[in-house]
Amino acid sequence: MSLSEDLKSEENESSSELDLTSPISRAFHVLDVVAGFGGPARFADVQKASPLPKATLSRMLRQLEGEGMLIFDEGSQRYRLGLRLIRLAHAAWESASLVEVARPVIDALAERFGMTVHLACLDAFQVLYLDKRVPRPIIRMFSSPGRIGPAYCTGVGKAMLAFLPDRDREEAIARQSFTRHTPHTLTTPEALRAVLATIRERGFAFDDEEHENTIICVAVPILAPGGAVLGALSVTTTTHVSSLDALAAMAPVLKGAAADIATAARMQMLG
Repeated sequence: MSLSEDLKSEENESSSELDLTSPISRAFHVLDVVAGFGGPARFADVQKASPLPKATLSRMLRQLEGEGMLIFDEGSQRYRLGLRLIRLAHAAWESASLVEVARPVIDALAERFGMTVHLACLDAFQVLYLDKRVPRPIIRMFSSPGRIGPAYCTGVGKAMLAFLPDRDREEAIARQSFTRHTPHTLTTPEALRAVLATIRERGFAFDDEEHENTIICVAVPILAPGGAVLGALSVTTTTHVSSLDALAAMAPVLKGAAADIATAARMQMLG
């Protein structure tokens, strides 16, 4: 089980001990329940996972939606985490240890290569972008700190999925949407498994225009000494500027940078 999963498990256990007569405790409980599904959830699903009475739960969901902490999709009749909550989460990540210790490393990578550098982690088996450095002129792309992206068709996502324990990796694959974003997107679990096996062998991943046309990258995982996946780093550009072969040549430097971040994160945790 990963560190993030341990923390979520502890949070779920402690939430059962909360006095749910407190409005703020009920609010956090409902947010925890919705977040625990790892994707949009129906009212009936939330109700099954919560001890709150139906009327109370319905009222809490409406209030959280009104505050921007949840979003209710009328078409699918499902709740998902709101943008306000994501902004707050990003603010928390800005001061988190991985972002803090990685900052000088990604600054140096951006200056060395003159390309976009991403720092990311997994959240519910999707990519959460933690930090980003952009060159001049700026290349417009999907990613931005605090934004959630797909794991199966991004370099950082695949780099992290490849190094998960077998059981977690299979669960992650099962949770991918496999939506086709470009002609290069992997659209089946079998195709993704084959690519992840290759990534484990060579130690780095590519995004070969799989999420956005013309956008390519090379990515490596950030691994704790025991092999747990802490996050991922990538160098990203466009097909107009570079090629996958050129990006592959950067992989050794990127691996060294990832090792430096993992070491710094461990020293901070111990210190």
